[in-house]
Amino acid sequence: MTEDTILTDRLILAKLNLDDYDFIKSLVNTKGWIENIGNRNIHSENDAKVYINKILGTNDLFYWVVRIKDAKTPIGIISFMKRSYLDDFDIGFAFLPDFNNRGYAYEASKAILSMVSELPEYNIVLATTKSSNKSSIRLLTKLGFRFEKEIEIENEKLHVYKNV
Repeated sequence: MTEDTILTDRLILAKLNLDDYDFIKSLVNTKGWIENIGNRNIHSENDAKVYINKILGTNDLFYWVVRIKDAKTPIGIISFMKRSYLDDFDIGFAFLPDFNNRGYAYEASKAILSMVSELPEYNIVLATTKSSNKSSIRLLTKLGFRFEKEIEIENEKLHVYKNV
């Protein structure tokens, strides 16, 4: 993964760094994150920094913080990672509730997918979500993903989507 910063019409996507701790603390404690991704028990500046360091220290795990160009306000993240239980890399996204349904997640995800499509090792990209996460499913469908199968990981059923 070579692109540290990606620009779109409205957004700046920059690789996650330690300075993003306050934003990450807010994001991982939103209702949507806790319901759809899981509680990370991040309640302090130090917790957030430890979490970010873990991400930064993990091979095959990439996070971009999505910011609005004009205000440079962080509004969400796009992740791209190789999960042990999947054969191919997985794209993920999470946004603060105030920035949902404005096309930001689509625009940011599309930028990452465009970047990785130029690299042959990422010909196939997957995405996982809970069947109850209708907004995620709508976005994946809009991005060109199709339902592939259901898997069970740690007693939780996940739907796997594949880019087509």
